[in-house]
Amino acid sequence: MLNPTIRIAHEEDATAIHAIYAPSVTDGVATFETELPGVAAMRERIRARLKHYPWLVWEEAGEVLAYAYAGRFRERAAYDWIAETSIYVRADAHRRGIARRLYGVLLEAMKLQGINQAVGVITLPGTVSVAMHEAMDFCAAGVWRQCGYKLGQWWDVGVWQKELQTPTATPAPIIPFPQLENSPKLHALLS
Repeated sequence: MLNPTIRIAHEEDATAIHAIYAPSVTDGVATFETELPGVAAMRERIRARLKHYPWLVWEEAGEVLAYAYAGRFRERAAYDWIAETSIYVRADAHRRGIARRLYGVLLEAMKLQGINQAVGVITLPGTVSVAMHEAMDFCAAGVWRQCGYKLGQWWDVGVWQKELQTPTATPAPIIPFPQLENSPKLHALLS
C-alpha cells in the first residue's frame, strides 16, 4: 500500500466518490438507487451528511479508493442512537483489507458521537458484504423479503446490527460530527 490515509471526506472528493459509486447504481445491487446521480448531487450528499454524521475516505497517492459513511436510520427522535452505515471500495482496490479498516474507523467515530448501534443493510446474497460485517461482529437481525426490484428481478435485503457501546438509562444527545472535527480522539483514529 502506498501511504494510505483515512480522512474526513470533503466536497472536492465528489468526482472520485461518484466514480466508485456508479457501477453499484448501473450494474449492481449494493444500492437500490436506479438513476445515477451526478457529481453535483454527490457533492451535496457529502455536504449534507457531514452536518451530522461521519463520511470518511481511504486515500492512497492522492487517489480516493474507498469511502464509508453513517446516516440516520429512521426519522423519529427515539432512533437518534442508531445509525445506518455504508461502504464502497473502488473495483481495483478490492481484497486488500481496505473495507475492514475504513469501516472500523467509521464505527469508532460513531462511538465518539455517542451512537450505540450500527446497522448494515445488505442486498442478498451479498456474500462478501455479509462476511465482512460478521467478521466485524455484526449479527444478523432480519431479512426483508423481495423488497427491492432492480436489474429485472426482486431482491431480499438482510439487516446486520452491531452494538457499539452499551446504551445508558438516560442517553446524552448525539454529538454532531462537526463538533468532533478538532477532537484528539478523532484525530487519533484518522491516519
